[in-house]
Amino acid sequence: MKISASSIANTNLADGQVGIWYLGQEGFLFKNKDKYLVVDPYLSYYVDENCCQFVEWERLYAPPISAKELSFVDVVVCTHSHYDHADPSTLSKIAKANPKAVFVVPAPELETIAAYGIEKERIIGAKADEILSICGFEIKGVPSAHEEFHIDENGNYHELGYIIEADGQRFFHAGDMCLYDGLAERLTNIDIAFLPINGRDYYRNKNDIIGNFDCVEAVTLAKEIGAKMLVPMHHDLYAVNKVDPAYFISVLNEIHPYRQFHIFSPAECYISIK
Repeated sequence: MKISASSIANTNLADGQVGIWYLGQEGFLFKNKDKYLVVDPYLSYYVDENCCQFVEWERLYAPPISAKELSFVDVVVCTHSHYDHADPSTLSKIAKANPKAVFVVPAPELETIAAYGIEKERIIGAKADEILSICGFEIKGVPSAHEEFHIDENGNYHELGYIIEADGQRFFHAGDMCLYDGLAERLTNIDIAFLPINGRDYYRNKNDIIGNFDCVEAVTLAKEIGAKMLVPMHHDLYAVNKVDPAYFISVLNEIHPYRQFHIFSPAECYISIK
């Protein structure tokens, strides 16, 4: 389960095609012609911010590519500051290996990301409903309720999902998100919806695991917005937060039969066609 930078570079795409690689948890790499965008790359292990030592969360599989190998990426997008979405080790290594990369993060998290050794001029603070045009990608922030909304004094959201447009296709990466009134209305003409399915419950909350959509909610939302394809995520990296993909398929067949879906394996490449 490994990806090489050369294999990504040598993946040829026709007009109207976007290459997508799965990096684990909620990490996805998008290739649009010769430009690259990565969302929530988490390519190390949780790091304790006080002593900088690994804590005892055991990954079920190793990172499929090293952060240093992402020296070709143009845009790094983070949905929020949790370490499995904005990992200090991963982000700092990408920044060091890749002077051209810019980092898009929710506006309230700009100082947090800069503290990882990334120059502020390379960091763009994203806001809900604002569109950023970077390297052939259009990126629009969508408010995220990570169980609930977290908003700073300027009215900006600490957690965002993103609608990403590339070569005529629209992708929605939810980040960590729960349902709220008005969400579906923001998500029009989505080709692929990347939605977490690990859910939330008393025991997860007790262990500081903040929740997300469950399978029923993710499938129902995908049906409501008419997404052409549903990709489940945030379900396979840690045993303490795992979801059986067979259950996801069972829910899909019950609520939204015959709808296209794709369950990625780590390091897998999928070519999305317009």
